[in-house]
Amino acid sequence: MWRELAPIGRNSGSGGYRRYAWTGADADCRDWFRAQAEARGLGYEVDRNGNQWAWLGDPLGDDAVVTGSHLDSVPDGGAFDGPLGVVSSFAALDELRRRGAEFTRPFAITNFGDEEGARFGLACVGSRLAAGQLTSEKAHLLRDGDGTTLPQAMEAAGYDPDAIGPDPERLARIGAYVELHVEQGRSLDLTGDPVGIASAIWPHGRWRFDFRGEANHAGTTRLVDRRDPMLTYAETVLAARREAELTGALATFGKIAVEPNGVNAIPSLVRGWLDSRAADQDTLDAVVTGIERAAREHAGRAGIDLDVVRESFTPVVEFQHALRDEIGKILMGRGGSDAGHAVPVLGTGAGHDAGILSASVPTAMLFVRNPTGISHSPAEHAAEDDCTAGVTALADVLEGLACS
Repeated sequence: MWRELAPIGRNSGSGGYRRYAWTGADADCRDWFRAQAEARGLGYEVDRNGNQWAWLGDPLGDDAVVTGSHLDSVPDGGAFDGPLGVVSSFAALDELRRRGAEFTRPFAITNFGDEEGARFGLACVGSRLAAGQLTSEKAHLLRDGDGTTLPQAMEAAGYDPDAIGPDPERLARIGAYVELHVEQGRSLDLTGDPVGIASAIWPHGRWRFDFRGEANHAGTTRLVDRRDPMLTYAETVLAARREAELTGALATFGKIAVEPNGVNAIPSLVRGWLDSRAADQDTLDAVVTGIERAAREHAGRAGIDLDVVRESFTPVVEFQHALRDEIGKILMGRGGSDAGHAVPVLGTGAGHDAGILSASVPTAMLFVRNPTGISHSPAEHAAEDDCTAGVTALADVLEGLACS
């Protein structure tokens, strides 16, 4: 499965992946998912929001156990973020069939669409729509960098954008959702454990900073006469690093758009996107407030106009303690050399579909060790032995939750 999926959407220059929502690479990933489902005799369907489902048992039954993740990527992302969870879900089902396990609850594997938000700027679109956290009206307003709207992209890919919206009946039939994911950090590497259990997802959000100055000639305009928004943006980037260090939070300006974007032109507009995350809400509020305060101070001195818009926000997500504890007991009680060993429980600053669904469905996550901690990069990696350990752990969890 890994070899079949690996070439899809891979850029030969960077070595990273460009699997953006409703593109050709996304369609190829969806075809791969459907082929895996059909090869195992699973019932295949696509919901109203474009999320894919592969069912064992009655899809209309109650108290289903669901696992999966996503197949899309950030720009030049790594091979493991998202796909490891989907591949491991199919592999875990194969392992349970090898064991002769009998399912007593409906079971499904899913691929949630547009989790990364790389094309339209909003993460977890498929799960947000299903959970009612994104209205169809707001979704229809989403545009990519070329001006293509989400409805136009969906329609071009053969899906009905008029059908998108909340899916409470489907979510009400799910008794547990377990998502396996490569760890996006080094906590497991430091403890020496191949697999961990998620405790919570830090609160996080994205803010757009629009710095407006005055376009002018780079070769004739005196420095003292310039209203250059790039300088204020640069000061804000440095302020973000300082505020993050002071508060123990994370703050990143990773995306920028410039107008008129000429080498010999002073910009009229610099638009930068801030991603910030923290272990708790008060800390997140403090770091973002500090960054905005510094940006406005610099802008005021330089004669730059500034608008700050919060484009997305996800509060802290505490995964359901009962499900998390049950998974911990299942994994501690499994056979083998690690029997009786408590699996580490750790938090994460990365958002996931499991976090979005947690308001509607009991959710949990498993992490697989990432020896470098690198993610959202072609250098992202997990060892084959650890991936296999992840599949075994996921199979153990699914057996404990869904089988007799």
